[in-house]
Amino acid sequence: MTAVERRTPEIDQEEVRRARRLQLERIGRWVLPVAIMALAIWLWDRICVWNEIPQYILPRPGVVVRTLYSDAGLLFGSLLVTLKITLLGLLLAVIGGVGLSVLFAQSKWVEMSFFPFAVVLQVTPIVAIFPLINIYVDNQTARLLLCAWIVAFFPILSNTTLGLNSVDRNLRDLFRLNGATRWQELWHLRLPAAMPYFLGGLKIAGGLSLIGAVVAEFVAGASGQSSGLASRIIEAGYRLNAPRLFAALILISLTGIVIFLLLSLLSHLLLRRWHESALEREG
Repeated sequence: MTAVERRTPEIDQEEVRRARRLQLERIGRWVLPVAIMALAIWLWDRICVWNEIPQYILPRPGVVVRTLYSDAGLLFGSLLVTLKITLLGLLLAVIGGVGLSVLFAQSKWVEMSFFPFAVVLQVTPIVAIFPLINIYVDNQTARLLLCAWIVAFFPILSNTTLGLNSVDRNLRDLFRLNGATRWQELWHLRLPAAMPYFLGGLKIAGGLSLIGAVVAEFVAGASGQSSGLASRIIEAGYRLNAPRLFAALILISLTGIVIFLLLSLLSHLLLRRWHESALEREG
């Protein structure tokens, strides 16, 4: 038996072990979070039973699910209001962040002049800015939308600017040697190279826009049939309606998870054929 023949079974066994490990990882990626979540819900229910906690303090999971079903018309109507503010704020953040990033990439003087203002917006708490917005903006929807935009704007701006400025200098020199204009270099080189950075910022901004919309509703104290989920939480807290409060919180959390998953799927679909991060996940 040759040395190659002796090594072949060892290589095959290693490939089998590697395939099994990858299969277990794929299964565990979904099974473990579901199992931990189920255990947490079971403990929540048992703590309520063992300690005889009143419903108005901590409702059992089954009570929250029943409330979610019985109050579906009210809660899902408010969810649509919050979701509209979230998505519009995210859209404006994408338009403004990408547009300003392109200007920054074209002129260092513009970046040095305006980037500090973007940092100021990011580091100043939205609850401190909202009183000024409340004075200068009359429309309630516009106030909430502006808050969601402010919170979601900076991650897209900073990540996209970083991506546009991280292009390989040799490739930029090659474009210039071939007579490419600045806008041709931007469109064919810098924007594709910045796409993974932009998508990373977009996933962050998606959650932040939801947070901005909810926090703005809390600060604004919005009420009425056309108000969002934050107002339902405030209302339920005043009325000691803990099941509705928990149901609204669950809807907000599920909305954030769905937004993150959709943006992650978008990122994977756009990058899977050419970017190293997506290729590694497929391998």
